[in-house]
Amino acid sequence: MSGERRMEKARYWHPVADGVACDLCPHRCRLREGQRGLCRSRVCRDGVLWSEVYGHPCTLAVDPVEKKPLNHFLPGTDCLSLACRGCNLRCLGCQNWEISQSDPIKTEHWSPEDIVQACLRGGWPSIAYTYTEPLTWWEYTYDIASLAREQGLQNILVSAGYVNPEPMRALASLIDAANIDLKSLSDETYRRICGATLAPVLETLAILRDAGTELEITHLVIPGINDSEEQLTELCEWLAGNGFRDCPLHFSRFFPQYRMRDVPATPVKTLHLAREIARAAGIRHIHLGNVPGTF
Repeated sequence: MSGERRMEKARYWHPVADGVACDLCPHRCRLREGQRGLCRSRVCRDGVLWSEVYGHPCTLAVDPVEKKPLNHFLPGTDCLSLACRGCNLRCLGCQNWEISQSDPIKTEHWSPEDIVQACLRGGWPSIAYTYTEPLTWWEYTYDIASLAREQGLQNILVSAGYVNPEPMRALASLIDAANIDLKSLSDETYRRICGATLAPVLETLAILRDAGTELEITHLVIPGINDSEEQLTELCEWLAGNGFRDCPLHFSRFFPQYRMRDVPATPVKTLHLAREIARAAGIRHIHLGNVPGTF
């Protein structure tokens, strides 16, 4: 391990006349020399796309797996959690904006082997790729997950799911459990609040479902954005009708953050309403997040 800044050649890109085009996520950034993508973690140098954050986690921690949140996968165990800087969404209410919305910085270098060995030494059964957007540091996530699988460790993906199908399918083969943040069933809301679109997220959910991944879904309920009875009903009925009835659904309470500090915290009664709506739609496992005394 060292503090030296290293880069890794990215996967999922192709050259274009004035630089490179990234094929990892639906933004499909076209980058000229020296430019970073919207995720802030991939850069064009000498006509090649590089991952600037490969091997440089900004956060390493040990968490209860329930914090991911995963309530039905290895319950009662801890996982080694890591994150690199950057995200391909621009969520106005981001809860981890200090690291997700910042540029890469010089940090201690941890190779995939270092991460896996640390997990084995700690005796933790799983590694979680979390906190920011692991799909923007796809290469690092994939390489750690490959080694972890060889060593009998479990891999957990915590993501907003905004990625193209090919890289998602390749990674899904290594992911044992995932929590995907489904922010709305409205494409307009995704564009306005997150700077993204809905359809790729729904496709990610389908890919993970079809891969047999232990999938749980989080829905952050934001006052005035996605908290109406009609919106909650649409979300729950869509999940129940599209093969996600058995996927645990987490309704998470919003607190003012980042660029949504003028939006109030979600009333607890709204989450209770969401739970009743989900039950009526046939969702089998429902959890409330960020609410004291609930699970």
